[in-house]
This record gives sequence, structure tokens and C-alpha cells, in this order.
Amino acid sequence: MQEDGYINITEEDIKNSVQDKKVIFDKNGDVHYDNISAFIKSMRGSDPDATLFYLARAIEGGEDPMFLARRIVVSASEDVGLANPNALVVANSAMQAVHMVGMPEGRIILAEAAVYVANSQKSNSTYLGINKALTDVKSMDTGVVPMHVRNAPIKQMEKLGYHQGYLYPHDFKGNYVEQQYLPDKMIGTKYYIPCENDEPKINKNILEYKNNNK
Repeated sequence: MQEDGYINITEEDIKNSVQDKKVIFDKNGDVHYDNISAFIKSMRGSDPDATLFYLARAIEGGEDPMFLARRIVVSASEDVGLANPNALVVANSAMQAVHMVGMPEGRIILAEAAVYVANSQKSNSTYLGINKALTDVKSMDTGVVPMHVRNAPIKQMEKLGYHQGYLYPHDFKGNYVEQQYLPDKMIGTKYYIPCENDEPKINKNILEYKNNNK
């Protein structure tokens, strides 16, 4: 304060005040949503550099580390899926580790899991499949469970036809046998459409086996 009672701010004062540029980050406002959206989209888009940048902004802005860990877990399932099922294992392990270790070391764990998800091949086949199945279950009459795949804990139920005619897949070549599982009204409905990135040992072999043995 000067002798005249006023505070005089000079150009030099202004320059010095902006040297340390802090991100305006209101974790309860729009910036929170914008940043977490960019973080998720960067992982989905396989950009590890942008992933780490938005993760750093979130950490510096005071985001809950467990919230960030949960978003990585979701992305590992929704966006990576069966293209690399291990991504979900890594993400879930990271979430548990962050819970146990806490911050600031938790930043390293979050970064490792986020980059792993970003660098993984992507597949949303199960995300699309469960959404379609839920839509059908909610919006239409999907019929009843076929008798042969129903449980029969007591003999009286077995006499009524429960479980009768069920074929145990492990008794057959390739541990697979053709039989109806869906209700009559849903026969032929497809929910799981394999993505070309899905691991080859997951269900695509079964689909190929079915097509080759019709």
C-alpha cells in the first residue's frame, strides 16, 4: 500500500502474477464434466498422451481418486471389452490399489491403468449386446424359459418336464452341442456380434464351429 492509501498495481506486478497459471477447475461444475469426458474419450480414442494430460488435470483439480479409478474400470469394460479382457483385471486391481495406497502415490497407479486401457485394442461388442438385450426385455414380451433349460430341484418338477431333454455340452465333441436356450419368441435373435478385435478364443470359435457343423 502506498502512502496515499491506494494499492498501485504495475505492469510488472501483473506479469509476475500470471507466471504460475493454475487451471480453474470446479469439480462440481462444467469443467468437471468436460474434463472427465475428455479423459474417457482419450482412453477410448487410444491417445495415451491426452489420457495422462486430462488425468493430471483431474488430480490437480482435486477429483476423488476413486472416482477416477471407477471411470477407468468402466472404460476397460465398455471400450476395450473382449479385445483385451485383461484390461478389466488391470483396472480393477488399480482401483483396489488406489484405495489401499491413497494419494499421492495413487497417481502412479491411476496413470498405469489409464495408459493400459488407452493402448489396448478396442471392442464394444458386449456393451452393444447387453444394451440391445435390455431394450428387448423392457419393451416386449420375450416369452418363457424353455423347459429343458429350467432347474429341477425336486422330482415333482422333473415329472412336469423341467430339465428333461437337456444336453450337457461337456458330453459332446468340442464341449458344444446345438440346442435351444432362448425362449421360443426370441429364437434367432442376435445380441453378441463379435468385433474383429475380440480375442479369437472367446466365442468366435464356437460361432465358427456352429457354422461348420450345420
